[in-house]
Amino acid sequence: MAKKALVFLAAGFEEVEAVTPIDYLRRAEIEVITVSITDELAVRGSHGIQIIADKTIQEISGAGEYDALIIPGGSAGAANLASSSELTALLKAAVERNKLLCAICAAPVMVLAEKGFLKDHLFTCYPGTEEKIDFLGSASGAKWAQERVVIDKNLITSRAAGTAGAFSLAIIERLTGKESANRIAASVLLS
Repeated sequence: MAKKALVFLAAGFEEVEAVTPIDYLRRAEIEVITVSITDELAVRGSHGIQIIADKTIQEISGAGEYDALIIPGGSAGAANLASSSELTALLKAAVERNKLLCAICAAPVMVLAEKGFLKDHLFTCYPGTEEKIDFLGSASGAKWAQERVVIDKNLITSRAAGTAGAFSLAIIERLTGKESANRIAASVLLS
C-alpha cells in the first residue's frame, strides 16, 4: 500500500521548503496531497510564488489515513499555520496515532512547540528560532540540536531552505526505506 503525506500551505510559506518535499516524495512514489489551511486553494509563498493546493483543510477528514504531516516554514507561513485550529486538531490526531510529524525552518518552534508537540523531543530549526523555546511552557523538555536534520521518535525537523533536500530524504527513508531515499538522492545528484 502506497504511503501518503500531507503538506500544509499557508500564506507566506517558504517555497523551497514546501516544493522540495512535494517533489522528492512524489519521485519516491509517495502520494502527496497539498493542503491549503484556508478555504482558497491558491496559496502565495513568501517570495510571491503561488501554488494551487490539492485540497483545503476542510476537505481533510482526519490524520488516520496519512503516514506523514509536513509543515514548511517561512516566518509568516509558520505564524499562519500556527493560527489554524484545524491544523492543530490534525496534528494532535496524528500524534495520538503515532504518525510522522515533519517541520522545517521556523515551523518546529512556531507551530509544533507552541502547541506542545515538541515536549521532551530533540529538534532543530532555523538558527535563532530555538531561543523562543524558553518562553513556551508547552515545549518543556524540548532540546535543540544544531544538525541539519534531526529525527527523534516520530518527529523529523530541519533548519532551512538549504536543508530541504536532506529533510525530504529523511522523510522518504522513514516512510519507504533507505534504498528509496538513496535512489532519489542519486537521481537529483544529492549524493
